[in-house]
Amino acid sequence: MFLPPAQAQAAETSRRRHLTSCFIFSQLDYCNALLIGLPFSIIAALQRVQNAAARLLLGLSRRDHVCPALKELHWLHVVNRIQFKLALVMFTIHTRRCPDYLGDSVQACNSDPARTRLCSASSSDYAVPRTRTKFGDRAFSVAGPVVWNSLPAAVREADSLHSFTRKLKNHLFTLCFND
Repeated sequence: MFLPPAQAQAAETSRRRHLTSCFIFSQLDYCNALLIGLPFSIIAALQRVQNAAARLLLGLSRRDHVCPALKELHWLHVVNRIQFKLALVMFTIHTRRCPDYLGDSVQACNSDPARTRLCSASSSDYAVPRTRTKFGDRAFSVAGPVVWNSLPAAVREADSLHSFTRKLKNHLFTLCFND
């Protein structure tokens, strides 16, 4: 079947986007929550892979700036993708749709008897345990609540997973590209 050139190009772009999502993002997102708190020098390698994929999809040269391409494709930077994943896990904990071991790893501020008179007891915040090392800050029991508590209330109060992911991506996209 013959397609007009404009439709053929649109179909090819759609196929490329799908293949990119399947092959590149599946690898970038695999266990990326473990990368929280790593130095930028380590995360930069993953960001370069994402930048190369954006350049390939949009036919840009090596010297073209990639931020407009990421914005056009509506892709978050790798650091923001990691935050997205952590916030998503925290949402499943908050809505009690997670395994018990995950729910037991964090503690809501309103469940601590010592905090009943604090303002945070009435919010949806989670307690952030103190650590003595940068390595300890990377633990899920610390990093998850830090990411969750940093989200605006409008995002945290979403009533469904679909609504939460949409609001979260829009929030992170705004932070990433300063709209």
